[in-house]
Amino acid sequence: MKKNSKMEKHIEMRKNNTVENSAMEEEAYRYWIGSIPNLRANKINAILEYFGSPKEVYNASICALEDMIKVSNMNGIAIMEGDLEATIKGRDMDLLIKNLEYLKNHGIKFVTMLDDSYPDKLRNIYDPPFLLYYKGNPLPDKKKIISIVGARECSIYGKETAKYLASALAREDITIISGLARGIDSYAHMGALSSEGITYGIMGCGIDICYPAENIKLYMDIQAKGGIISEYGPGIKPLAYHFPMRNRIISALSDGILVIEAKEKSGSLITVDMGLDQGKNIYAVPGRITDKLSKGCNNLIKMGAKVVTSPKDILEDFLEYFNSGDDQLKLTGILDSSEQAIYDILTLSPMHIEDIVSITGFDLGEIMEYLLSMELKDIISQPFKNYYTRRPV
Repeated sequence: MKKNSKMEKHIEMRKNNTVENSAMEEEAYRYWIGSIPNLRANKINAILEYFGSPKEVYNASICALEDMIKVSNMNGIAIMEGDLEATIKGRDMDLLIKNLEYLKNHGIKFVTMLDDSYPDKLRNIYDPPFLLYYKGNPLPDKKKIISIVGARECSIYGKETAKYLASALAREDITIISGLARGIDSYAHMGALSSEGITYGIMGCGIDICYPAENIKLYMDIQAKGGIISEYGPGIKPLAYHFPMRNRIISALSDGILVIEAKEKSGSLITVDMGLDQGKNIYAVPGRITDKLSKGCNNLIKMGAKVVTSPKDILEDFLEYFNSGDDQLKLTGILDSSEQAIYDILTLSPMHIEDIVSITGFDLGEIMEYLLSMELKDIISQPFKNYYTRRPV
């Protein structure tokens, strides 16, 4: 009773309205049961079915908890002695209040399976997360979502393709999700942001940890219109086994999975396998048969994944993205200032790359990246090696 009084006193200090007090108290107990270490959703749901609410679990006697374990085990849910110990140890109101204050002060919100706002796509997957942390905005309801995954050590081609496709899809009001990892993940997020689209990073570490650290600006920028999501609480390190677990959330939240550059035995293929189990559409960007980074994608295509050579290949699966009159997409090429400068000097007559370098003053490496980006946007073409022209309008 002393601990309950402490919770009520804490809530009273922050809010005076009785209804709000009750709602905050229930939210605190939902957070408590969802944050008990190693207690998975199936066990939590079994415990709640027995007791009725997280608050009742918190206040339950050890005898009642032991009886619950017997009943749950008889019903096929193996709740172990360690689960009981973790539940009892976690009944620390001072620590609970401290943790809730930490979340509030760091802009971290959470949602549980007991909340209406919990993503429906996650409810029926294998081993759903009972509690999800997020920073930024909750996932938009009733929007199409594409996950884009691929190699960490990607090529320039992979980088530009990820940015281009993510940007084009985001302009069509499709939400882009990925894992905020190096390589394809990062460039997919960047592409979505470049079109002022919505993108979410699904993390394999604590919600308050940016991993890799080099992506801190991206981590912050994503939160403006989209958000960061993790099933791992503050301070949890990015351990290797967290990432395959993270991938089930990426695949479950999406309506389709697009793979851009993946080795034959790539982590991205774990996401695909999970997506197939969940009935998701699988898309792959083809690559050269001699490239190691293309083997995973090319194998997916051989096994039935849809080939993607333009945004239309994905968008045509969502008929509402076509104009009813002429069956044309709304996509338009968007050039940055450097690309525009290159485009302005090109004509329908082929121009050698060295002439483009000479006229623009850009170095060769920059020119190659800009030209590849513009090729992917279908704005210019390369009729002969190292010769470029505008595409006829």
